[in-house]
Amino acid sequence: SRTHFFERLTMPKRGRKRKKTRTHTGDEDNALLSAEEAKIPKSLVIRRGKCDPHVSDLVQDVRKIMMPYTASNFKEDANYRKLTLNKYSQHVCLPLGISHMLAFSQNKEKLNLRIGKTPQGPTLTFRVHQFSLAKHVQKLQRRPVNTNTLAANPPIVVTNNFGDATAPPQVKLMRITFQNMFPAINVSNVKLKECRRVVLFHLIEDENDDQRVEVRHYAIKATPVGVNRKVRRLIQTKIPNLNKVQDIADYIAGTGHPGTSVDAASDSEAEDNSAVVELAQNYTGRGNRGQSKSALKLVELGPRLSIELIKVEQGLGEGNIMFHAFVHKTPEEAKEIQESKEKVARLKGERREQQERNVERKRKAKEEKREAKRQRKKEREEAALDELRRKEEEELEDDNEDDADIEDLLAEYTKKGSDAPDHFGGDEEEEGIDDDSD
Repeated sequence: SRTHFFERLTMPKRGRKRKKTRTHTGDEDNALLSAEEAKIPKSLVIRRGKCDPHVSDLVQDVRKIMMPYTASNFKEDANYRKLTLNKYSQHVCLPLGISHMLAFSQNKEKLNLRIGKTPQGPTLTFRVHQFSLAKHVQKLQRRPVNTNTLAANPPIVVTNNFGDATAPPQVKLMRITFQNMFPAINVSNVKLKECRRVVLFHLIEDENDDQRVEVRHYAIKATPVGVNRKVRRLIQTKIPNLNKVQDIADYIAGTGHPGTSVDAASDSEAEDNSAVVELAQNYTGRGNRGQSKSALKLVELGPRLSIELIKVEQGLGEGNIMFHAFVHKTPEEAKEIQESKEKVARLKGERREQQERNVERKRKAKEEKREAKRQRKKEREEAALDELRRKEEEELEDDNEDDADIEDLLAEYTKKGSDAPDHFGGDEEEEGIDDDSD
């Protein structure tokens, strides 16, 4: 085994040469990607205040509708659930490039949904009359669709019955808002494999002229047609019941046991002419090839929402009320309210300007005081330095005078020493004379 090990080490590698995958792009590519990503609308779905557990589940289902350009795992702070939309816009939306906010709020009587365009509005307030969760919708289905692979691409937006150019302004605003919450589809370069979901916004008017918007979420399912249903089941890897037949040919020809017809009839895909289309490209699912015919079917994913527009505000959660479903004002009342708001805004601006002037005046006074204090300190330091210099000069003059006096004394002593007799020598001579005389 040791010999085989070394042989494996010395033998060359088999197979083709590994191709390196380029994982980085140039600056130009990054700039183009960033420009394209900036145009893609991104959303944030939140709940404000205390809500029931069903509302929390509804928030998660709405986030699945907005996928993939939404914060799917965003968690609101339990201590700051009452934050306004402006606070969310300043601290969350603007740094992350979020374009739309969907906020659910609940009280004892009603459930509201507010859709706002960041950072300047407008804000649409809806009342949620009815809703069904995705788990409840799928529980009623015989074969629910697997949603794990559907969230990779944005859905197709369909707005129905919103009128034409003669529609009311609030209806036009609703349609534009619903369309702009999702990325636009470029028909020239779109891939059919990316079109997996549909979001439907259907406007309904009831007998009382109340307008409600029904929201539905569907998955697109394609089934090949033009072939035998039993063959199609084999293509789609659905194993049939063959215990009553002797051969696969008997199953396809239908000449086997009569019980096989029950298995064949259990498949009830739509094959009417209105749902059959010719695919221009390959689509998801076995047998859905390009240039072939397939039957399209919509399978509901949930959730279901029935909402009614209540109010339209000009700003993000504030500003002038452009539309209200229950409060109607005459033009004179609207003008009076507008003038009062303008007056309040003007007074607020004047107070702000006055405060800014006061702050500037206090700042200048404080700066002048600090400058005067600095000047006085500088003058004191200069005076102290002058005093030190004067003392040093006086000490230097005193030292010079002392040196001159010492030099004069030395010179005088030196002169006196040269002129005076040698007393020590004379004494010795006198002492010597005295010694001789003795």
